This record gives sequence, C-alpha cells and structure tokens, in this order.
Amino acid sequence: MDWTFLIPLGVVVVVGLVVLGHYNRMIALDERCATALSDIDVQLKHRHSVIPSLVETVRGIAGHETNAITAITYARTAVGRAASEEARHSAEMELGQRITFLVQQAEAYPDLAASSHFRDLRVELSDIENRITASRRYYNLTVDEFNATIRQFPGNLIGGFARLDRRSRFDLGSERLLADEPVAFRF
Repeated sequence: MDWTFLIPLGVVVVVGLVVLGHYNRMIALDERCATALSDIDVQLKHRHSVIPSLVETVRGIAGHETNAITAITYARTAVGRAASEEARHSAEMELGQRITFLVQQAEAYPDLAASSHFRDLRVELSDIENRITASRRYYNLTVDEFNATIRQFPGNLIGGFARLDRRSRFDLGSERLLADEPVAFRF
C-alpha cells in the first residue's frame, strides 16, 4: 500500500488547525474588546446615576451656581443624544470636565464643602473616575492586541476572510494628557 497520500493530507490538516486556532483567537479577542467596552459603559452609567445627587446638593446650598449646573445637565443630555461612538466619547469627556468644574466651584462655598453628603459624593465621583480610567486603559490594551493580531500573518488573511475590522481605541484626542491621570478632587 502506498502511504504517500498521507503527507499532503497531513499538511492540509496542520494548515487547517493553524487557521482554526488563529480564527478562534481572533474571535476571542474581538469578544474581549466588546466586553471591555461594555465595562466602560457600566462605569459611565454609574457616573450618570450620581450626577442628579451632585446637582441637587449643589443647587440646595449654592443655588446661584446655575451656569455650572445647567452645563452639566446639557452635557449629560448630549451624551444621551450622541449619534456615533466618537460623538459619545467626546460628550462623555465634556461631561467629566463639567463635573470637575462644578466640584471645584462648589469648594468655594464653606457650607457646601462642609456637607457630609457633598464629601461622600466627591469621594464616590473620584472612585468612579478612577474606575473609568482603568476600564479605558484595559479596553485600549485589548484593542491594541486585537488590531495587532489582525494585521499579522496569517491573521490578516483570516481576519479579511472573517470580515473582522480594526477597532478604534477609546481615544480622548487633545485631552488625552489630562485624562491619563485620574481626576483628583481636593478635600
């Protein structure tokens, strides 16, 4: 019996296993990116749930800071109305800046700064911002790994066949240097 047909069959099996392994890895990385992005969304939603308490606390003690309160309200609405992922990221960045500004403005009012509720909100916001920063960094790392995988051989061939496109990083643009460090609230 002639066993020479086993050599091409073995090559086909090995190539098939390599392709299958790379494809499964790329799908797993794509899912990890989606999970990391949803983690960012969870943290952002948590921040959104704290905003009404912050606004009402400031309004109750320093009600004449209506410009800062109104700016937060508009920024929060802009996040909800964002049509694209890039627009939402930009709106979230604006909202974070507005929150930081309101907290800094509110510290000029001794009654508000002495309020235990306001202090608790500042601590919670600081914690939320730290978690958002950590989630954003993890997402960017997973996106970098995914993008590198679909650019390398044989991932570029398999990714093209599977219609896997490069993912965008959660980039903050010109505000990146400011946002790489967690927001620090003065106590």
